[in-house]
Amino acid sequence: MPAIKTVDLCWSTPDGQSVISNLNLTFKIERAGVVGRNGVGKTSLLRLLAGDCKATAGRIIVQGTTAMLRQSVHVRQDETIADLFGVAADLDVLRRAERSQASIDELSSADWSLDAKIATALASVRLDATPQTMLGRLSGGQRTRAAMAAVVLRQPDFLLLDEPTNNLDRDGRAALLELLGDWRAGAIIVSHDRELLDTMDAIVEMTTLGAMRYGGNWTQYRERKAIDLAALRHDLDVAERQIAEIARKNQLAVERKQRRDAAGNRKGARGDLPRILLGARKQRAENTGGDNARLGERQRAEASAAVIAAREQVEILQTMAINLTKTALPAAKVVLTVEHVTVGYKPAEPVIRDLSFTIVGPERIAMTGPNGSGKTTLLEVICGRIKPWTGRIVRTHDFAMLDQTVDLLDPDLSIVDNFKSLNKGSDEFACRTALARFQFKADAADQIVGTLSGGQLIRAGLASILGGTPPQLLILDEPTNHLDLDTIAAIETGLSAFDGALLVVSHDEAFLAAIGISRRMALSTDLKRQ
Repeated sequence: MPAIKTVDLCWSTPDGQSVISNLNLTFKIERAGVVGRNGVGKTSLLRLLAGDCKATAGRIIVQGTTAMLRQSVHVRQDETIADLFGVAADLDVLRRAERSQASIDELSSADWSLDAKIATALASVRLDATPQTMLGRLSGGQRTRAAMAAVVLRQPDFLLLDEPTNNLDRDGRAALLELLGDWRAGAIIVSHDRELLDTMDAIVEMTTLGAMRYGGNWTQYRERKAIDLAALRHDLDVAERQIAEIARKNQLAVERKQRRDAAGNRKGARGDLPRILLGARKQRAENTGGDNARLGERQRAEASAAVIAAREQVEILQTMAINLTKTALPAAKVVLTVEHVTVGYKPAEPVIRDLSFTIVGPERIAMTGPNGSGKTTLLEVICGRIKPWTGRIVRTHDFAMLDQTVDLLDPDLSIVDNFKSLNKGSDEFACRTALARFQFKADAADQIVGTLSGGQLIRAGLASILGGTPPQLLILDEPTNHLDLDTIAAIETGLSAFDGALLVVSHDEAFLAAIGISRRMALSTDLKRQ
């Protein structure tokens, strides 16, 4: 029976920072969702299970085969789907065999069902493509689907999926859910997608304290987690009250002793007691005081140990709170004008054709559409990274864009240095105070951006844009990708209070509803606005 087991698994970054410590987990033929705060090691765990990196300590026992879908699919412009699948050479043999040009050895090892297998894999993710399709012509979501098909083609005992719904449109998400619903082998899935997590057989929660396994889907996990946390917090509250009560009793005992000692000293000063009796009482008082002090110290130590034990069972999580500075954007101010814009990457093949719209005042616009409809391309044009073939863009100078790769941050600099670079004039205190609101406190703000996890990178980008004086026009491209659910909730709350204009590309309907989208603009692959 295929299975994956970790035994006292530990992993640290190259600079020695511990990420995973003494992890003991077992995965069988099931769909297991892995959840947890950004930076706790979810992606690192998948990479360890896939053999992409080596454990610092402990063991991984894999009975069966694995195939991993990573968060980002990096391709060369000349690569095809066949290259991504790793079957280009095998397909070449089949084509040469059709022309009677293959050798006997090649014919004997050829997989004559390969074409059918590839077609089935592509159909399983609803991707209309062929092995010859150039990856460079696919959108990010389409490349994700192609990479998923490549994983499925291998038919592993365990799928290892890292944020598989990132970049996928609604049709792509539906295809993934259907594929996993029919999958009869194992799947270990890191995700923040609540719809996907609700189809799981088990949830593994990773925290700074380790990992806990819960049977059932996301909803059942949340219900059980709420009960467990309530019980643990009750134990912690009882232990903390016990410490306070011991401290109070010890203080009362000290005060009573001090009063008795004072009374004895007054009698001794008046000569009411013989010297020998006075000495005996003093010695007895000192002995009693010493005994009481030792007893009190022992009680305090025992109570403190109880508090520590309780706290070790409750991960102390600081809730992120985003309080944005006002932009004072006037209701009638035009912040963006797009006039008759046509743009593309190849002559005679426009991605966007004759598109016009404006954003006036604090509007909140969601740009939607299937993968390949040109959403990210349009944002690139709006920000001036790509020049339109025809038409023009007029935008406010006070704007900022957070794209999916967070290009605005220098990967070689620390988070705090990036913040200072993007927020000229901010002093050290202001920088660190702003970053702390985004959970980059103390040394965490000194992390090099290139070492951050996907979720930490998005959070650092948001902190650098919103932590100072926010722009009047904020452009976001799939901002919830890679973020954990608690961080998404905090960002939703912060953006709900944002008084500037928003232009958002997102397939996360819950997120769009939470930030109060007031207008939608749908793009389609036939280049016509819907």
